[in-house]
Amino acid sequence: MNRLVIRISAVTLGAAIAFSPCAFARKHKKNPKDYNTSETALQKVNSEQPDKILYDKAMLAMKKGKYDVARLDLQTLLNTYSDSEYAMRAKLAVGDTWFKEGGSAALAQAESEYKDFITFFPNSPEAAEAQMKVGDIYFQQMEKPDRDPQNAVNAEREYRTMLEQFPDSPLIPRAKQKLREVQEVLAQRQYEIGEYYFSRDNWAASIARLQTVADDYPLFSKADDTLISIGDAYAQEAAYVSSRFRIPPKAKAELEKYYNDRAAAAWDRVCTRYPLAPHVEDAKDRLIAMGRPVPDPTAAELAESQAEEDSRVNVKLGSRALSLLGRGPDTIRAARVGDPSLVSPPPVIPKDLNEEAKTALVDAMAGKPIPEVGPGAPAPVQASAAAPQATPAAEGEGAVQTLTLGDVPTANSAPGNSVSVQVQNGDTGAGVTEDSGAGATANTPPGAAAQPAAQPLVAPVGPTNNQPLPPVDKPAAAPEQINQVPSGPAGAQVQTGANASGKPTTKNKKVPYDKKDESSSKHKKKKGVDKLNPF
Repeated sequence: MNRLVIRISAVTLGAAIAFSPCAFARKHKKNPKDYNTSETALQKVNSEQPDKILYDKAMLAMKKGKYDVARLDLQTLLNTYSDSEYAMRAKLAVGDTWFKEGGSAALAQAESEYKDFITFFPNSPEAAEAQMKVGDIYFQQMEKPDRDPQNAVNAEREYRTMLEQFPDSPLIPRAKQKLREVQEVLAQRQYEIGEYYFSRDNWAASIARLQTVADDYPLFSKADDTLISIGDAYAQEAAYVSSRFRIPPKAKAELEKYYNDRAAAAWDRVCTRYPLAPHVEDAKDRLIAMGRPVPDPTAAELAESQAEEDSRVNVKLGSRALSLLGRGPDTIRAARVGDPSLVSPPPVIPKDLNEEAKTALVDAMAGKPIPEVGPGAPAPVQASAAAPQATPAAEGEGAVQTLTLGDVPTANSAPGNSVSVQVQNGDTGAGVTEDSGAGATANTPPGAAAQPAAQPLVAPVGPTNNQPLPPVDKPAAAPEQINQVPSGPAGAQVQTGANASGKPTTKNKKVPYDKKDESSSKHKKKKGVDKLNPF
């Protein structure tokens, strides 16, 4: 019974996927009108010229899937009739044969053919078609957002080149839509990485990824979620400062305001730039809870957000199932209106955010106003009390240079502590002097009055007296070796001479075998058939 239910469910799911509109859309062949070129005009010409016959023969072979035959006919046309009106179209058709053949090697060859065509015919209408197909090569090889993004990056580069170099081409609307879909995949990848860092409480890395998405891809379908997450990360940092930092209350209040202002700025952008997004109410609730006013969008911002939301296609069950089973990414939620970004600003780096936070902390401890910067933008690093300052040294050998590190706040230190380092110039043998605020020095410069030495922080390890260590005991001498073997039945001793010490040396002498003392198969005589056994 269970098997029957499973089979019926599988057949029903397969039928739903097969008859879904998305399934037919994915299996639908490319419309020839997508590439608005002179191909159809050339094919309608009735002529019996040899170049026209070769071109029609190659197009027929390509239509039947005989790509090798089509390439052979096209190369014959190019080599034989180089001045033909079909030569330029034949050169482009060679790349089409590789493009339709598919496979990584064939697509790489197709890209090379299209690039050559653009080099030889840069001002022809077909050059825009060739550039468009180069972008389609990488678009077909794109994978899901959590996979290798190199093909998506290459597709974005090629479509941007298409929009910049051929702005008057009739293929521009199609190139823009392809670029929006590619940027949807790239934005989804960065968004997932930022959310992962947020779940690990790595707020600097999360803000860097999400802010890059907000700056580079304003048409992203989850742009409102991206900005809300940025504000949440800054709010978490403000809560961390409030509960964990042991700094003066005034500095703590300034630092909390610094992070809360950035969080409010991210939520304000959701209310003004995406007022009709699905999660705009969440941003408004956060602003109200913080006690900040909710901004009102303008009429132009409302119209722009309404057009973007109306252009998106709702994800259905059949398309969702196909996206899970397929290798390619899901681009259904990509916008159908708006201009995609053609230039990517510099990405936000977590290191810059950390340096900015350190500068804000130092300024708060020093009582300085923290500079107002937009959310996520790295603040300029200003010269503060934490910057090393060098005092001029006296000229001549033996001069002393002092580097002072000013007020550096720590968890257990009060403002006003300083550390100074004195470096002795010249070959005087003087070392390095450190000053921890009390003015004590380890070494005194030449000509200065001697000061009492400071007590060491850690006591030295070892005996306090200066008595010498006891001598090391020598091992006892080894007993004198005796080269004598005790007598016994195993053998006898025969003196052969004297060694260097004058003692006689002995040599073992073989004792004759006695069958009465022991038995041995080696010395026992064999009888009968045993004589034939060699062992």
